[in-house]
Amino acid sequence: MHITTWNVNGLRAALRKGAADWWEAAQPDVLCLQEIRARPDQLTADQRTRLEDSHFEWNPGQRAGYSGVATFSRPEPLASVKGMGEERFDNEGRLIQTRYQDFTLFNIYFPNGSRDHSRVGFKLEFYAYLLDLCDRMHEAGEQIILCGDFNTCHQEIDLKNHRQNSNSTGFLPEERAWIDKYLEHGFVDAYRALYPDRVQYTWWSNWGNARQNNTGWRLDYFLISESLMPRVEDVVIHDEVVGSDHCPVTLVI
Repeated sequence: MHITTWNVNGLRAALRKGAADWWEAAQPDVLCLQEIRARPDQLTADQRTRLEDSHFEWNPGQRAGYSGVATFSRPEPLASVKGMGEERFDNEGRLIQTRYQDFTLFNIYFPNGSRDHSRVGFKLEFYAYLLDLCDRMHEAGEQIILCGDFNTCHQEIDLKNHRQNSNSTGFLPEERAWIDKYLEHGFVDAYRALYPDRVQYTWWSNWGNARQNNTGWRLDYFLISESLMPRVEDVVIHDEVVGSDHCPVTLVI
């Protein structure tokens, strides 16, 4: 099974840039998109046809043109749930839970802490609320895959200029500590477990030729239950794929 996560930085813009050409060729079994910033009725008829061969769930959030996630699944899921049951998080359209036979998949667009750090507190509260939900699921014997844009680099290896960004949201100590906490609560960073020393990024700024110079950040992750790790065959960062300031990442299980 191939599960792909991709922050498309606006679904309509990504479709105009040819994003659907890539995923139609790649044929993931499940495609998790973040920052879609659109409702289905805002797509053209042609754009909708590029997405209609899958079971799908949209969670665009209440504020128009902001945030939003969508999950497209070739196998029919047993159930799908929008959000986590907490209005202050759910009204931003940041999460879809999709249940399959052996695991529950979370498609997540974690909040950004904002350049002035004004949303760091909200971001950390989101991390905490989700982890509490996952703890209860783990206690009940469920297996979980968390994927999406975590908006945090975990370690120095995960961004090019870690010294210059020590006080930037996305690499603040209190943000990075939450990734540690997830790993302490039964999750594995599947990519880093397979490739402990590999340097690859999943996001590049639109400024200063960052992508051409590979001055990037690894912000897009698969955190999976420890019990699922033996089934993992690969995690592929498709850093050659354009169409967004992020690139797709695929988990193969």
